[in-house]
Amino acid sequence: MAPPRDVVKIAVQKRDAIPQLIQLDQAKPLAAVLKEVCDAWSLAHSERYALQFADGHKRYITESNRSEIKNGSILCLSTAPDLEAEQLLGVLESRSREGRREALQHLVLLAPDMTFAQEVISREGLQKLGTIIEEGDDLGEELALALQVFLELMEHGVVSWETLSIPFVKKVIRYVNMNLMDPSVQPLALRLLESVTLSSPTLGQVVKSEVPLDRLLVHLQVMALLTALLQGASPVDRKHMLDYLWQRNLRQFIYKSIIHSAAPLGDEMAHHLYVLQSLTLGLLEQRMRTPLDPYSQEQREQLQTLRQAAFELEGESPSAGLSADRRRSLCAREFRKLGFTNSNPAQDLERVPPGLLALDNMLYFSKHAPSAYSRFVLENSSREDKHECPFARSSIQLTVLLCELLRVGEPCSETAQDFSPMFFSQDQSFHELFCVSIQLLNKTWKEMRATQEDFDKVMQVVREQLARTLALKPSSLELFRTKVNALTYAEVLRLRQTERLHQEVTLAPPILELREKLKPELMGLIRQQRLLRLCEGTLFRKISSRRRQDKLWFCCLSPNHKVLQYGDVEDGASPPAPESLPEQLPVADLRALLTGKDCPHVREKGSLKQNKDLCELAFSVSYDHGEEEAYLNFIAPSKQEFHLWTDGLSTLLGSPMGSEQTRLDLEQLLTMETKLRLLELENVPIPEQPPPIPPPPTNFNFCYDCSVTEP
Repeated sequence: MAPPRDVVKIAVQKRDAIPQLIQLDQAKPLAAVLKEVCDAWSLAHSERYALQFADGHKRYITESNRSEIKNGSILCLSTAPDLEAEQLLGVLESRSREGRREALQHLVLLAPDMTFAQEVISREGLQKLGTIIEEGDDLGEELALALQVFLELMEHGVVSWETLSIPFVKKVIRYVNMNLMDPSVQPLALRLLESVTLSSPTLGQVVKSEVPLDRLLVHLQVMALLTALLQGASPVDRKHMLDYLWQRNLRQFIYKSIIHSAAPLGDEMAHHLYVLQSLTLGLLEQRMRTPLDPYSQEQREQLQTLRQAAFELEGESPSAGLSADRRRSLCAREFRKLGFTNSNPAQDLERVPPGLLALDNMLYFSKHAPSAYSRFVLENSSREDKHECPFARSSIQLTVLLCELLRVGEPCSETAQDFSPMFFSQDQSFHELFCVSIQLLNKTWKEMRATQEDFDKVMQVVREQLARTLALKPSSLELFRTKVNALTYAEVLRLRQTERLHQEVTLAPPILELREKLKPELMGLIRQQRLLRLCEGTLFRKISSRRRQDKLWFCCLSPNHKVLQYGDVEDGASPPAPESLPEQLPVADLRALLTGKDCPHVREKGSLKQNKDLCELAFSVSYDHGEEEAYLNFIAPSKQEFHLWTDGLSTLLGSPMGSEQTRLDLEQLLTMETKLRLLELENVPIPEQPPPIPPPPTNFNFCYDCSVTEP
């Protein structure tokens, strides 16, 4: 007879004792279970003991997490968390250096457990650790262990980072600025300062004022603090910081030693490079939002400089000796030739965006590519009026287009990694990109033989040329120039026609009917792929209400698709073998799949609600735990992993797969399979309607009578 569902068979270990094999009744109070275990070993005062998981992190068993105990689990009997915390904190106050070191090592192992962490915090453990960090004379292993325990306790979110004192933060900053012997101290100190900067604006200003940017360049492998400081700074301070970093050759270091390094670029570093690119481009927003001031003497002189560079040769002044009215008339005509739609160019630059950013681009082009600028203006001013390409109007519209494509002024995403290596290849990358793009626009204008009425059509083609080339992520501006110039107007037309023909063939009624017949088979193939992906498993990060954590856990599906296996993993370790994972969740116990705001861990943590990116990556599965409902919570490392896991779990639950990735995969498979089926029909027109069925014959005398035997 099978044991009751609430009874699990487990083993309990104790040092210097024979392990006990017991049947744990989950309906019985934990204190009663603990007393029975202690009685079997003749131990008095069972309230001084507690049960822990023997595998992985030694988490204490409580009434809230005892549901994780499964058949075959191994537990160990240990000191109760309150007594353990009191004993270890007492050792920290002793004068024995060796005793403090052993106590800190033990605290590092137990601090990730929430139950133990609460006991330590309630006994002023953070203050005692802060004293070691602030006043200790050991700058080696003891300091590193104290910092690690302090971080582990703060990660639970019981105490706010804003409660830290300024002297404590300044002491940690000193460890960053010092050349310490123990290499593990500075990464931990930087990690603590990153948390402080992201959580407290006041303490973030202290970090900003005390940590020299030169020091961060030494620790470029932990760029999280650098990007956190830049994000927390005001636009003016951010500009000064970035200018200083660029002067210190940070851009060249990133381009040569990180982007083109032999080692693969990790997801975290890609995100930091995206943030750095986004913040750098964001400095252009103020100019983009500022219209030209017609009363500004400096801006009027810039416009005159732009005109003179195009129409006045060096050492000559055609307007010399002319009256004021004649000079104004001549200037107005030259501004018209320059491509401004109004005789007063200030009216063209009052539009925001692009505002003064368009003027900056035009001036940069005229100063850094004077021959190309003069050729552009003079070539078009000598054409017939209907075929001239207006330089100023084109520059203004092109600046707007580049700001849209590069998302200038948009806030940084929390998880995006979409950076372009080209923007780290040289200084003034935005203006240099404009110089390439304005020459491309003139080239496309001539290829299209466009007139003024075709201006919008030309801009659409240029947008497509730039967008297609940027999507290729060229590594340098020269490579971008080569690729975008190879994408001629004729090539754009060919690509458009190919895509249009593909769409038309795809939408033909016979093709649609074929696709519908292929869908069930291909959906089965996608479901099979999703389950295989779940069997491979994924490393997930544990997310707190404050920020992304370094703690990892691994989850996978058993090869027979009957059990979800999971457990904690050390940072930097390779994914473990499924049989070594301590936790198991039967698929038969799964109830439902929850995503986004419906997940319990999103509802509990307020900052996850505000963080749209993390909220979109959250999903949970509810499962039966006795008569109650429990949850296994996930934060996917990427949107693709989110789709793969939600699809796979939906398949296990017998629900349809509704993710965007499934739609894209199905479309790709349908397209490939349809093309394979139609290979023999190449150059054969496919009719819109099936051919008519011929009428039946007038008689069926042609049928052969098998009953008649031949002589």
